[in-house]
Amino acid sequence: MSSGAEIIQMIGRLQDLKGFRDQHWEGTFEDYLQVVRENPGVTRSAFQRIYDMILAEGTREYYEYKKKIIHYNFFDDANHGGVDAVYGLGLPLMKMVNAFKSAAKRYGTEKRVLLLHGPVGSSKSTIVRRLKKGLEDYSRTPEGALYSFSWILEDENTRRKQDQATLEMPCPMQEEPLHLIPQDLRPEVFAGLNDGKADSEHIAVEGDLCPACRQQFREMNLRYGGDWTQIISHVKVRRLILSEKDRVGIGTFQPKDEKNQDSTELTGDINYRKIAEYGSDSDPRAFNFDGEFNIANRGIIEFVEVLKLDVAFLYDLLGASQEHRIKPKKFPQTHIDEVIIGHTNEPEYKKLQNNEFMEALR
Repeated sequence: MSSGAEIIQMIGRLQDLKGFRDQHWEGTFEDYLQVVRENPGVTRSAFQRIYDMILAEGTREYYEYKKKIIHYNFFDDANHGGVDAVYGLGLPLMKMVNAFKSAAKRYGTEKRVLLLHGPVGSSKSTIVRRLKKGLEDYSRTPEGALYSFSWILEDENTRRKQDQATLEMPCPMQEEPLHLIPQDLRPEVFAGLNDGKADSEHIAVEGDLCPACRQQFREMNLRYGGDWTQIISHVKVRRLILSEKDRVGIGTFQPKDEKNQDSTELTGDINYRKIAEYGSDSDPRAFNFDGEFNIANRGIIEFVEVLKLDVAFLYDLLGASQEHRIKPKKFPQTHIDEVIIGHTNEPEYKKLQNNEFMEALR
């Protein structure tokens, strides 16, 4: 029988410390530009990342009723012993992956909500769970790497005490670090990064900073007289590992009783404790950007029984899918980059088809 010390030593040998260090990489903005230069895939959109994730595990072909079906090994769930494997849905899964493909290539389906519908027990929840687990695993691999950033801020109290301590403010929506480049400078900067690369590897980052990061950028801009090179000296780029349990890049929203739920669960809410500190409820520092849309940025959000949502939620859903924007309370529209996927049973789906007032959602 092994002793406690031997078990601890065995666990130590099984650890992948190099993998841990790679997954917790940190560096300057300049370091990140070098990473982008070497691997443009780190700047992919959420749809592109999920499509590449599915293809990464390979495919095989077979015929069903004389129709060629492409089977995606991703849905065999081999990495987890087939716990969430999906069988007998070759054609529906192929159609779903084709939707990811067209969205990855920006053909228009990236502006739609993906809806899985069917009878009870038809693997709707299992498919979404497989996508979420797969995205967690993929973000830990070198091929699925993505990055976000934090602001390094001096604390007024510690500075008065002549201490070198700093405060770190992570971007609450784990945004792409290239959002820090001003919109009017991006064409020239991206042209330099894309120089000598194939069209399929070209960088095409959309969107802008979230309200919290925009506030920090504006303050730094005034402090340094518009010198952008000084602003990014306060930026630390870090590797991002997606996790549903930690609410990083993967969100889930489930309808509840109407009296106990409002749209702030999707877009965040005011932090009343901090209003006294900052003096206004419209200050980004007095707002929690922790709604499901916020935390699912760069990844995927699942809507359970999506057609049972109240109408107020459907408005947020339409804006998030068609415009890739959400509207937090008392803040401007904020860009998001995430896959929105919902599932529902057949009766609710047929009810939607017959409802003329839901034309936009249809």
